Amino acid sequence: MKKTIGYTLFILSWLAWGVIALLPFFDLSTAMVATMTTIMLILGEIFFWVSTLLLGSEFMAAIKGFFKKVTQTITQWAKTKRE
Repeated sequence: MKKTIGYTLFILSWLAWGVIALLPFFDLSTAMVATMTTIMLILGEIFFWVSTLLLGSEFMAAIKGFFKKVTQTITQWAKTKRE
């Protein structure tokens, strides 16, 4: 049950960022978009960190490994573009 809640919160954290990207396309006032963006940022971060606490250090290590590979790939690509 703990893992299910953790994975659900992890997915919700990414969905919160997706909602932020969609907000400009809704017919909302600037103040409402700013408020919703702030709420989604805070909720996304809370969901992410609670999910990592529930899923444990192995999950966090996997996330770090993924982003390390992505960073290395981008760095290698940038080096080839400079040459």
